[in-house]
Amino acid sequence: MTMRLNCDLGESFGSWTMGMDSAVMPHIDQANIACGFHAGDSLVMQKTLSLAKQHGVMVGAHPGYQDLVGFGRRSMKCSAEEIVALLTYQIAALDGMAKSQGLNLEYVKPHGALYNDMMAMGSVREAIMDAVASYYRPIVLMLQATAAADDHRKEAEAKGISLWFEAFADRCYDDDGRLLARSKAGAVHNREKMLAQVAQLCEDGTVTTVSGKRLALQADTLCVHGDNLAGVQAIQEIRERIGA
Repeated sequence: MTMRLNCDLGESFGSWTMGMDSAVMPHIDQANIACGFHAGDSLVMQKTLSLAKQHGVMVGAHPGYQDLVGFGRRSMKCSAEEIVALLTYQIAALDGMAKSQGLNLEYVKPHGALYNDMMAMGSVREAIMDAVASYYRPIVLMLQATAAADDHRKEAEAKGISLWFEAFADRCYDDDGRLLARSKAGAVHNREKMLAQVAQLCEDGTVTTVSGKRLALQADTLCVHGDNLAGVQAIQEIRERIGA
């Protein structure tokens, strides 16, 4: 199974630095760039787009709830209308900045709590799909590959949008295909387990869940994280394992 590598980038803000974007960018295929609501600012967005262009990396919008203090990891009770508006605002901002550098924004991957709510609640997922469907041009929605992937694909087809399903290199899975909550032991894999999970995904398209079950996942892209030196080194190894 051939997969792209995607990474959440552009999440610095002002004088605060998050991640090692310059070290990560040469090894990935897709950059999920923060749009200013959960992280990032206009200058960071501009610099991250420029870095992606330099390395020929596909760019996507990484919108979240309007929660800089909580880094977008706190769920917010937003109406469907509000979700459509906050996504459209963030996507359009990054889209315009990308166009100014000769780049084409290809996809949307929600961030943090908004991503989790999308996977857990049909109403949130529908609002996000509505935002993508109503955008002025076609754009792909990225969401988690789970056992419900066929249902999610049907939902997207009904709205006339395309999906890319993603798996996670460094996160442990629950038996239902969702990510094990970070509050639980073993939720984040160490380097050895992460590389083993990547190898398993590439070889037979499965992951081993927290209870030891083998779960089939059809993933188009693999999420990696490079906010520390060990993470960057692991991304380089993953790049070698899945091929150029």
